[in-house]
Amino acid sequence: MKKRGVPALYGVLLAGLMCLPLTAAAEQSVEMDEVVVTATRTATATTGGTSVSVITAQEIAAKQLTTVEEVLKTTPGIDVVATGGLGTQSSVFIRGADSKNTLILVDGVMFNDPSGSNRGADLAHLTTDNIERIEIVRGPMSVLYGSNATAGVINIITKRGSGTPHAALSAEAGSYGTWKLSGNGSGAVGKAHYSLGVSRLESDGFSIANDDNSHIPHNGNTSEDDGYENTTVSGKFGVEISEDFEIVATLRYLDAEVDLDDWGPGYTGDRFGGWPDYAPQPDGTTDYHNETEEYLGRLDIKNRFFNDALTSDLYLQGSRHERDGYDNDGAQSYDYVGESREIGWQGSYRVNAANTLTVGGALFREEMESDSSGISKKDADTTSFWAQEQLRLGSSFELVAGVRYDDHDRFGDKTTYRLAPSYVTDFGLVLKASYGTGFRAPSLYELYSSYGSEDLDAEESEGWDVGFEQEFAAANLLVGVTYFEQTFEDRIDFDMATWHYSQQPGDTETRGVETFVQWRPVEAVLLRLNYTYNDTQDPDGARLTRRALNKVNLTASYTQGPFGVNLDCRWVGERDAISSAADENGNSVSTLDAYTVVNLAARYDITEHLRLFGRVDNLFDEFYEEAWSYATPGLSGYAGVTLTF
Repeated sequence: MKKRGVPALYGVLLAGLMCLPLTAAAEQSVEMDEVVVTATRTATATTGGTSVSVITAQEIAAKQLTTVEEVLKTTPGIDVVATGGLGTQSSVFIRGADSKNTLILVDGVMFNDPSGSNRGADLAHLTTDNIERIEIVRGPMSVLYGSNATAGVINIITKRGSGTPHAALSAEAGSYGTWKLSGNGSGAVGKAHYSLGVSRLESDGFSIANDDNSHIPHNGNTSEDDGYENTTVSGKFGVEISEDFEIVATLRYLDAEVDLDDWGPGYTGDRFGGWPDYAPQPDGTTDYHNETEEYLGRLDIKNRFFNDALTSDLYLQGSRHERDGYDNDGAQSYDYVGESREIGWQGSYRVNAANTLTVGGALFREEMESDSSGISKKDADTTSFWAQEQLRLGSSFELVAGVRYDDHDRFGDKTTYRLAPSYVTDFGLVLKASYGTGFRAPSLYELYSSYGSEDLDAEESEGWDVGFEQEFAAANLLVGVTYFEQTFEDRIDFDMATWHYSQQPGDTETRGVETFVQWRPVEAVLLRLNYTYNDTQDPDGARLTRRALNKVNLTASYTQGPFGVNLDCRWVGERDAISSAADENGNSVSTLDAYTVVNLAARYDITEHLRLFGRVDNLFDEFYEEAWSYATPGLSGYAGVTLTF
């Protein structure tokens, strides 16, 4: 086992510990909706040419969205695919790359599951409770976040309490026997601040096997409703030990159970017989379900020195994912436990008003075990160091440049780097670009499961983009266009011929265009339109599955006094189905049809403490599938009330 980076890491951590005295410059509270953290790992408005989207708590509330999955579906450059309703497997693809190439963070803690087949992140159980904002960075970000960030990073950031303590209670109910109760409180008391959210969501659901799909068997095999339960607890707590020294802790706990359907010869159904026939058995028991518990936590020790010229953050963070599956007879079919732990330090030095240098180091460990898969506890360690320069020349030019060194105990060392310049012309045109390299180590499952191979090597990648943004202040109009390309070498994929994970010869490539227009014709009205063109090719020239070539999103909102209404219209073009998709006659299904979904939400504040809200999803009852034979919600309605005090 290679450990040559560990002694140096201890030196970095010791330097961090030396930044813990109780006398230094006071740390200023950061107004988080005015800065972006994820793009640079620092609280700054200087992001250079990075492609960033920020979704605020206000936008989420206006659309009345329950899950993070729903929030991301209208974001440019992103495809989200769910295999059914609430609680079913939900994968996110940034710029056409595999879901394993996207790193999902919750307050900086890795949400990707180390026991997952490819260390991807399943968004199924992530609700929007207690979220302050979601930051999305598109493009290679291994330079700051290491493995799994080769296509981008999504960071879900919890609310920070401030001001007079206050609280809210909310109740909502609607279609498919769905109801949700939630409560939250936040504020500051003396030197302490806190925010805490708790929710319970239940739904009778609908059949995951699509009873509106006429090309798969029915006769009782798509008639069972598949329900869902979710309990979420989320909090952020901090205390200023002195004027200059703050400790902040964040946590999130998820406990969920979802009913599922079986998978037969190319499509899903309530129940199928065993190999080799997989014949529908609608009269059999249908106890297929899984249970999930997820724990995430982080502790930060923060300081600022010399009139904020030097900042220090010593942190400890970790996650635990427990997944248990049960077959149609109620017998346990699988069990997985994945854990991650990371200890690290990052410091930033503001050389002057236009120049900030950031350095950091971390030791990361991932572990997994699965009795059902015959995997005893396996682990991998990565020691990392990074440095970043944020430079501003005058009022026109910005540059963010970084380099990272990772030492993986199995694959050795990897060095990645990134450049992201931007330039503002005299008439306000913002020109931006970025280039970065990345790597992704194979997951523990890809290495050690019965489908894996210990001969796998790390994937390597590079990506770049170039674009512009232009504001027309007189017309309250903002437009932007970005062109991107990504190349993945030695991409790991499941080989249906050998039934093992293997590395594909040749390159996998994605390229496309992201555009947006934002216009506020009057103060009460805001219109947003974005379009994504995304061309993907594997080494054989075939398109990657379940990723749309074309996607358009339109959001229109109206807010006037106590009343607000939001309209979302999403059009998704044709996508390729997975290679095993087939109809009940065994005919291959190669494509999924394009679709349009319209959602409408409205709220009315009766008093400053009482709000009524309601929404209609899939307003025109569109039939569509994100994955072949898996159902999606039809026309459905929900209403609720929120009491604040």
